[in-house]
Amino acid sequence: PAENYAIKTGIHPNESITTNVGKMTEQLKRMGCMYDWDKTLNTSTPEYYKWTQWLFLQMYKNDIAYRKRANVNYCNSCQTVLANEQAQDGSCERCGTEVIQKPLEQWFWRITNYAQRLLDGLEGLNWPEKTKLMQKNWIGRSEGAEVDFVVEEVEETIRVFTTRPDTLFGATYMVLSPEHPLVPQITTAAQKEAIETYQKAVASKNDLERTDLAKDKSGVFTGGFAINPVNGERIPVWIADYVLMSYGTGAIMAVPGHDERDWDFAKKYDIQILEVVSGGDVNEAAMTEHGTAVNSQFLDGLSTPEAKAKIIEWLETESKGKGVINYRLRDWLVSRQRYWGAPIPMVYDPEGNAHSIPEEHLPWTLPTDVEFRPDGTSPLAQSKELVERTEAIFGKGWRPEIDTMDTFVCSSFYYLRFLGGDMERVIEPSIETQFMPVDMYIGGPEHACMHLIYARFVMMALKDFGFTSHEEPFKQLVHQGLVTKDGSKMSKSKGNVVSPDEFVDKYGSDVFRMYLMFMGPFEQGGDWNDKGITGIARFVQKFWNLIQSDSVESIDEATVSRLHRTIKKVTLDIEKFQFNTAISAFMEFLNETKNGLDTASKKALIQLIAPMAPHFAEELWSQLGEDFSVFDSAWPSYKEELTVSSLITLVVQVNGKVRANLEVSKDIVKEEAIELARSHDNVARFLEGKEIVKEIFVPGKLVSLVVK
Repeated sequence: PAENYAIKTGIHPNESITTNVGKMTEQLKRMGCMYDWDKTLNTSTPEYYKWTQWLFLQMYKNDIAYRKRANVNYCNSCQTVLANEQAQDGSCERCGTEVIQKPLEQWFWRITNYAQRLLDGLEGLNWPEKTKLMQKNWIGRSEGAEVDFVVEEVEETIRVFTTRPDTLFGATYMVLSPEHPLVPQITTAAQKEAIETYQKAVASKNDLERTDLAKDKSGVFTGGFAINPVNGERIPVWIADYVLMSYGTGAIMAVPGHDERDWDFAKKYDIQILEVVSGGDVNEAAMTEHGTAVNSQFLDGLSTPEAKAKIIEWLETESKGKGVINYRLRDWLVSRQRYWGAPIPMVYDPEGNAHSIPEEHLPWTLPTDVEFRPDGTSPLAQSKELVERTEAIFGKGWRPEIDTMDTFVCSSFYYLRFLGGDMERVIEPSIETQFMPVDMYIGGPEHACMHLIYARFVMMALKDFGFTSHEEPFKQLVHQGLVTKDGSKMSKSKGNVVSPDEFVDKYGSDVFRMYLMFMGPFEQGGDWNDKGITGIARFVQKFWNLIQSDSVESIDEATVSRLHRTIKKVTLDIEKFQFNTAISAFMEFLNETKNGLDTASKKALIQLIAPMAPHFAEELWSQLGEDFSVFDSAWPSYKEELTVSSLITLVVQVNGKVRANLEVSKDIVKEEAIELARSHDNVARFLEGKEIVKEIFVPGKLVSLVVK
């Protein structure tokens, strides 16, 4: 965002970030956000990104970081590549532009090495189940087999991954990704032009478009054939856009009788459909459920799980395949063709070989002689200073890496830097052992498959490298809800952003804080309403008036019970992040308290409201004669037995209409209850001049008087 703003306005990212950090720090302090301001991090400073670069070097040293040429997600608007996680819906998560596929030489981190550990680790985390499920689905473990198909007239083998090896006898054709390296060798001269035309058309599509189940299937026959390893049948080899090089092996065995996509494709191109699992008419639709193997020779009669096990055993015995576990997760693409990011700490010798920059030269600073507007190449390529610095250290003809790192790398380990203590090491081991993992982590659900996976991966890697003793960074996770305006996400482009300043000026920061807490459940958020804040302002005034009123010597039994119920409710609600219902408990207490409070009760209420309204509470605390901060006092306690009142509320009706509510002992008898009801001023008004024909008493609930 800082770089996008710079491109629009011409203001350097460093300048805008410095201004914004100052403004936001001022706002947060004014609102009483209780941070330790001695421990602040700015990931765009050299002091911080020195450690981002250090982390890259550790990944490179341990063969986790590597460079390769690959088709990558590319945003033409931002002029940069994106990780799969940043283009999940086929568009750039920064600007919304449709992502295209582009072949580039890029740096990757082998997060796939940690796929199973990332899955296993979820079991021990106190995280929302929905978030854990999102990560499980994104990692995408699938069990199956790799099967080798020999290509006719070409000394090559096509390896496929399938989760249903039990259907191998039903494979009637094969499909390769249009980018598969064997396509040119398999394609016959007669099909060459058609294949190349199709490949060009596919190059402009993103993965989401290509794998959309609702779209019309398309493909081209290569002219070549492969041999089904279980029965020796010749099967045609096609290319189709719904097969991706980034998943599995970039090739599939097509079993149209038992896969919906394959069935649609086979119907369109008139390819044979065979039934190899009983349970439906495969000429009408694909039968995708488990069942019993048929038309499959030595598998016939076996259930799907049994058939899977037997065919894998056969493939391994015959050296024609093997059982494998596959993952949807792809390696993390960390290169960016952006200016505003940590420079990748690598250089290249005159022969083009990559070398890591020695740690003594960190931070490898971001050059300033750069025009940061994107033009399709990395902005750092323009820097003369960067080239001169590289040659001065490494020699003539050496050149620097000109890509910067994904800023998610910076945020993947910042929790450790808060504990760093000094700038000489990323983390002091004794401190990490004592304070990690983080007990409570609060963050948005939109990072489920980005930051939250990256941070877990980096922590695991650092443990393997010997720098940490734990491999999970966040023990418990809570997602905060989104605050919207008029039902929409706040955005400058929509003109619906709410700045706290004007509301803090008008109502004070504590009213603003409490309105944010009161507008809805913490994990759901709520819709901002400029008028809604006035209700909280009235509540604060009412609270103030109660504390300012003359203190009584002692409070009655009913008030004691209400106070202990309020202490219990607010205490438990804060622990559960249910701030809106905690504030409701205060409102209820104020509405029901008519006879004043003693000083001790007032102090307890002030202590309870202090986390929500810190400045307000400090002022009231000092007014009651305390000369130390309310936050240095002990949190109020409650007695469970006093939260259960010996009093009840009796509803009094006259001819079926409620005329009064009486607070009485729960042991009250009928005669006393009716006498109290008849003597109540508002009830007596409706009895005057009337004859009572019936008196009804329902213990603990009701007195009903019928008159004529």
